[in-house]
Amino acid sequence: MNSSARDLKSPESPHATLYGRAMENLRYIRTTMERSESYTHVSGMGVAATGVVALIAWGFAITASSDLVWLAVWLEAAAASLALAVYTLAKKSRTEGRAVLRERGRRFAWTIVPPMTAGAVLTLALVRLGAIELLPGTWLLLYGTSFVTGGSTSVRSLPLMGSAFMLTGALALLTPPTWGDAWMAVGFGGLHILFGINIWRSHGG
Repeated sequence: MNSSARDLKSPESPHATLYGRAMENLRYIRTTMERSESYTHVSGMGVAATGVVALIAWGFAITASSDLVWLAVWLEAAAASLALAVYTLAKKSRTEGRAVLRERGRRFAWTIVPPMTAGAVLTLALVRLGAIELLPGTWLLLYGTSFVTGGSTSVRSLPLMGSAFMLTGALALLTPPTWGDAWMAVGFGGLHILFGINIWRSHGG
């Protein structure tokens, strides 16, 4: 074994020290780059498909025989949309050869969960109070908030979509309650389709 090889393996040699520092710097750079990159696993086609689900739900909701039937229609649509979003996100991640919940994925999930949780709690509270007419605006506003916050770690289209949802939610709360279903169709239907196509064209999936 030559002297340079012995020097590199020796824990006391300057070569080993420089090598160790270089590896630490590379790990730091790689971690920093991973944290700074945008989360691009959101599927544009998945987002657009949830818009189609919302428009189908709107067709049933406007003919609902009672408030409880109306609520059931939209909650079932929300569950179907969530399942669709998770499936398409996981499919896109597999196609790109990356895990869904790596550093960026975990940060994205944690930023959208709190507003969604607030929306679920407010739904229970408003239903209990009999203020169902406030649900469209509340849902749209908090859903938009979740993507404004989550979009800070993702592609630019998501915070823009979130802002559009927040505006739609505000309008739903400030206009007559009878307009609620129309605002739901505009937001959960139209905005999802519009921004989903934009995400698909720009980032694939």
